[in-house]
Amino acid sequence: MLRDLATRDPDGLALDDLTRRRSWGELWDRVSRLARFLREDLGLEPGDHAAALLANRVECVELMHAAIRAGVWLTPVNWHLAPEEIAYVLADSGARAVFVDEAHRDVATRATRATVMVVGDELDAALASASDAPMDPEGPAGGPMIYTSGTTGRPKGVKRWHPPTLAATLDANRAGALPLGLDGVGPHLITGPCYHAAPLMFAVYDQQAGAPLVVMPRWDADQALSLLQEREIAKTHLVPTMFVRLLRLPEEQRADFRAPALRVVLHGAAPVSPAVKRRMIEWWGPILVEYWGGTESGVITLANSEDWLAHPETVGRAVPHFEVFAADEDGERLPAGEVGTLYARHQRGAIFEYHDAPEKTAACHVAPDVFTLGDIGRVDPDGRVYLSDRASHTIISGGVNIYPAEIEHALQEHPAVADVAVFGVPDDEWGESVKAAIELAPPATPSEELERALLAFARDRLAGYKVPRSVDFVSALPRHASGKLYVRRLRDPYWEGRSRRI
Repeated sequence: MLRDLATRDPDGLALDDLTRRRSWGELWDRVSRLARFLREDLGLEPGDHAAALLANRVECVELMHAAIRAGVWLTPVNWHLAPEEIAYVLADSGARAVFVDEAHRDVATRATRATVMVVGDELDAALASASDAPMDPEGPAGGPMIYTSGTTGRPKGVKRWHPPTLAATLDANRAGALPLGLDGVGPHLITGPCYHAAPLMFAVYDQQAGAPLVVMPRWDADQALSLLQEREIAKTHLVPTMFVRLLRLPEEQRADFRAPALRVVLHGAAPVSPAVKRRMIEWWGPILVEYWGGTESGVITLANSEDWLAHPETVGRAVPHFEVFAADEDGERLPAGEVGTLYARHQRGAIFEYHDAPEKTAACHVAPDVFTLGDIGRVDPDGRVYLSDRASHTIISGGVNIYPAEIEHALQEHPAVADVAVFGVPDDEWGESVKAAIELAPPATPSEELERALLAFARDRLAGYKVPRSVDFVSALPRHASGKLYVRRLRDPYWEGRSRRI
C-alpha cells in the first residue's frame, strides 16, 4: 500500500511530527532505503535485532516500516528508563544497531557496544547512498519486539507470531486492524510515546492501509484538541489519563470543540473511571472503543460505546480467532459469570514467545494455543469480559505498567529499610499511583525527612514514574510464615468501595 500511494499521490502528506514532514513519495523512498540499509550496510540478517531510543518523531514510524520489510526485530526503548535499565534492554535484546536522537546519543553510547546511529543529518547522509530497491515481498518479515515485565519486574522481549513472508505479514496486519476501525481512511493522530506498543503499532497498521499519520511530540490537551479539529483526524488512541486532562480544560473551550471527522478513539491498558468515560462519550459521542489485551497477545476483546453503555465496565467480546474463558486455581473452566483467572485461546495456535526465555513462555501457557496474561475476571453468558484484578499486582498508572518487585528491590538497598511492599492506590487522574509500605530497621524512626530521603534514594535508581508518590511506615508487614506477603491487606483498604480494574 505504501508503494501504491507513493505512485498515486507522491506529493500527498503521509507523515508529520509537527517539525518534519514526509510525503508518500518521500516515505516510500526512505522506508525502502532504511530496509536496505539495515540489511546491506549494517549487515543485519533476517531475525537479527535492532533498537530505537527516540523521542516521538517521524523516524520512529519509518524505522518500524523498514524493520518489517527487512525481516528485522525492532525494539523501541522507553527513554524514561534509568541508564542501567536501558543498558539491560539493549543487551538482552541483542540489538546490533541502535537508532537514537541527539538527546539520547550519550546514554546509548555508554549503554551498548552496538552500532549507534543518530537520526537526522547522520542517518540522512547514510541513506543517500543506500539502495532504494524494494525488499522482496516473498522474503521474510520482521516486526516489533516490545519489552514487557512479569511479577519479577525484569522486562522480557515479546515476539509476536507473524506469517513467514513480507506480503502475507502486511496483509495480516491490515486484516487484523480492521475490527478496530483502522481501515486506512482519514488521518491518524499518535498521542502517546512511540515506545509503547499501542500508539505506535495501531498507527503503523493504519498507515499500512493508507492513513496519513500526525505525531504529537508529547501529550498536551490543548494541542490535541486543536490537531483533532484542524487536521480533521479520523482515528486516535488515548489512555484514561488523557481523558482526565481533556475534561479539565475550560468548559467554554470544550463546548467550542468540533471534530466531525473523528470516528474512532481507541483506549485501553489502564483503569478508567466509569464517570470519566461517560463524560467523554457525552462530549465526543459514541466513538470510544475499549480493548483488552497485552503486548503478548495484541487486542483480545473490543467494546464499542453502545455496548459499554448498555453493559458498564465490560471490556467487550473476543475479536475473531480468540476465545476467552475463566478458570479456577486447578485450571478447570468456570461457568459463565464466575470470577477466575482469564485465559485466551487463539485458533492459529501459539501466537507469541518471550525472547530467549522459553521457561517464561511456558509459564503463561497451559497449552500451545491457551495462555493467560495474569488477569482476573469473568465472562458473562453473552461472552462479554469483565476484569476485576491482576494476579501479578501490576500497577497501571497512566497506561504504563509498573512492577512492584522492581521498586521493592531498589528500596530494600537503603540501610533504613527492613522490609517493603509496593502496591497501587486509587488516583483519579492516573488510575493508580505507586505507594510503598515500609518496615524500618532500628534505629530508624518514621519522619517526613526520612520519607523524602527514601524517595530520593529510589529516584536515583529508577525511572521517575516508578518512584512511589508516598510512603506508609508500618510496624510490621503482613507476611505468612513462609515469607509470602499479603499485599491485599495493605492495598484493599485504599480500594474499599472502588473497582480496581485493568
